[in-house]
Amino acid sequence: MTRPALDDAARERGRQNAVQARTQRAQIKAKLRAGSLTVAQVLQRRQDPIVHRLRLREVLTSLPRVGAARAELLAEACGIELERRLGQIGDMQAKRLLAVLASIAPDPAGSHEIRGTRSASGPRLVVLSGPSGVGKSSVVAYLREHYPQLWFSVSVTTRSARSGEHDGVDYFFISEDEFERLREESELLEWATFSGHSYGTPAGPVQSRLAEGRSVICEIELQGARQIRAVDPNALLVFLAPPTWEVLVARLQGRGTEAHHVVAERLATAREELAAQGEFDVIVVNENVADAAAAIMALLAG
Repeated sequence: MTRPALDDAARERGRQNAVQARTQRAQIKAKLRAGSLTVAQVLQRRQDPIVHRLRLREVLTSLPRVGAARAELLAEACGIELERRLGQIGDMQAKRLLAVLASIAPDPAGSHEIRGTRSASGPRLVVLSGPSGVGKSSVVAYLREHYPQLWFSVSVTTRSARSGEHDGVDYFFISEDEFERLREESELLEWATFSGHSYGTPAGPVQSRLAEGRSVICEIELQGARQIRAVDPNALLVFLAPPTWEVLVARLQGRGTEAHHVVAERLATAREELAAQGEFDVIVVNENVADAAAAIMALLAG
């Protein structure tokens, strides 16, 4: 069946509608860039004919500090193709996308800017810190499994191994004398003492991996993060925060690996650490391990 030919007036109406649609989509992207519109608000309108045709790539790259590489990592974490139109995104995928984006919290000044002068495209020392029980080890374990291009610093400690821990994997378990030698000979990037035990990050391996072009993840406490900031201003300091204080308390009490007084001590320390969030470059809220890991990788992508 032959379609009837469009007259000039119909063609002009179609052209004007197309121009108007492109203009409205451009306005949506501009509002995302300016922060006056959120991704959640856009997704709520994804069945609207104008919003329906927006591609996920267009939305993500309209956000502050999200370039092509970072958008690709965010989309991969959500299991959504970058070229998919918003109208084709299901409810579960939309929820996953919002969870990943929400896990990257702005700093107290309201900026997502990453401090430090090292190029985002080059190797970077990432310091992951946060209170005990927030899930740092779980996030690191997920990163190890899914992002083999990263190198993970293994700290030394004078405490004994816990059940399931392995020397050279979780920590290097060393004597007090050996720890003192490392400290005196400036072979530790940072060190701290907690509950009668000493912990530290060997400097040599970290420096070697950075020189090889690999980004390094260091999982350490607040005191150590401050020491690294003092010696390496280019390090990216990431604070892993719990969704709520109550969640953190439940996690610590539920571990059952430490005496009551040790848990109480850790909770007191956690309050101090949470108060120091503003010293970090980025705050990542750990509601879900996979989302928190994806957020960290998105930061590395710049």
